[in-house]
Amino acid sequence: MTYKLLWADDEIELLSAHIIFLQNKGYEVKRVTNGPDAIEACKEENFDLILLDENMPGLTGIETLAKIKEIHPATPVVMVTKSEEEDIMEQAIGSKIADYLIKPVNPNQILLTLKKNIHSKEILTEKTNSAYQQNFSRLAMQISDARTIEEWQEAYKKIVYWELMLENGDTQMHEMLKSQKDDANNMFGRFIKKNYMDWMASPREKRPLMSNDLFRERIFPLVDKGEKVFFIIIDNFRYDQWKVLAEEIGRDFAIEEELYTSILPTATQYARNAIFSGLMPKQIKEMFPNLWVDEEEEEGKNLNEEQLIETQIARYRRKDSFSYSKVLTSAAADKYIEAINNLSKNDINVLVINFIDMLSHARTESLMVRELAANEAAYRSITLSWIRHSAIKKLFGYLAENKYTVVITTDHGSIQVDTPTKVIGDKNTNTNLRYKLGKALNYSSKDVFEIKEPAKAFLPAPNLSTSYIFATGSSFFAYPNNYNYYVQYYKDTFQHGGISMEEMLVPLIKMKPKGN
Repeated sequence: MTYKLLWADDEIELLSAHIIFLQNKGYEVKRVTNGPDAIEACKEENFDLILLDENMPGLTGIETLAKIKEIHPATPVVMVTKSEEEDIMEQAIGSKIADYLIKPVNPNQILLTLKKNIHSKEILTEKTNSAYQQNFSRLAMQISDARTIEEWQEAYKKIVYWELMLENGDTQMHEMLKSQKDDANNMFGRFIKKNYMDWMASPREKRPLMSNDLFRERIFPLVDKGEKVFFIIIDNFRYDQWKVLAEEIGRDFAIEEELYTSILPTATQYARNAIFSGLMPKQIKEMFPNLWVDEEEEEGKNLNEEQLIETQIARYRRKDSFSYSKVLTSAAADKYIEAINNLSKNDINVLVINFIDMLSHARTESLMVRELAANEAAYRSITLSWIRHSAIKKLFGYLAENKYTVVITTDHGSIQVDTPTKVIGDKNTNTNLRYKLGKALNYSSKDVFEIKEPAKAFLPAPNLSTSYIFATGSSFFAYPNNYNYYVQYYKDTFQHGGISMEEMLVPLIKMKPKGN
């Protein structure tokens, strides 16, 4: 591919050796001697980069730059100047130059700025692809050797790292990584099948940090140290989404990140209620029956969260003051921030943010949203766009300024499903695509994780013969009736409730204002 350059300089004839050097490197260079000719050339054709002399007679380089940016705002412009005066540099940078060179320039300086401003993406892609190829076997071994939850967390972090590095690169590399991630999720499913029930029977020190441990082990200790705590739960929030948001919302904070393990089912009714109550679902139902809503009931499943927090604080005989709020819309976020000063008296402020969960559901139900979030990279991009342009970003600025310790987490993640698994149940079987509970479930046991004795997993059982089944990998449950329509409708949607790294290994982030 030949790249086209425009070089505008009133002494262009003195630069012939530089231009010949660039032509020998495969660049096509158009020469002009003044600003008006540079502007006219930009009207007639597109250039990959423009070299612009700052000190041309008549229309100056700065003035020419402004006109060029009106025509081609995205074309990189490199200012070439004899002057190192600060105000000229500030004017040029303020006008969004890509780079600047100080005369006399040498050919290697020019070549370096071309690589940086034209070729950086393809160089980065080439280097990233090469690095992933070199690390492919190492990552495969890390996945196959994972025997503990900590080793699985590290393997998942590495998968997400390469996922973000490769998302705009070579399709073949991306497909290799996807295959590797699918294999990892299948092995992770086997790991959970082997260990989950043992965890349920083990004391805390012999199992992972889980949903019901968060207040006791991550929130209360901060309050005991006298810190003002903001506990933010972003529903349906994944580790990869955190990684793309981290720079956006964490610039004013020192960040400590870890992963914890969501309980099963990885669904709000179970996992988030476990966070707020500090109890497993069966314990909530037994101790606070008025605060637990069974699957078959029409009532909302997460309407009692504030009361559950209250019961946990009381159960540990604590006197912490707290607030609980839930934000569903941008208008609600604006209103919340307007009144935020009223929350300063509390030891703990809990905020639930539902945007990502709403996006996930909207993507299933709306063809337009599905097109906008067509794949994992687009899904992350929309999440990043939301945080950049919502009132929530202002919230983090306020929290940093007012010296809050911020803990960000979620109740569960989600996975993009693609493989249907047939299941048959009676009319009372729940509708979730990643887990089912009922008394007459018919399914292929090799495709699922079965819990036939829910009490041992601290799960409520509406009937004596109730069992739970969980989808693993990227599969989802489909009924035989109207099977093809059902599969076509839900294939490639983001679902939660089952067993995957994305659903179960979820971010737990502590952020302290810098300098605090």
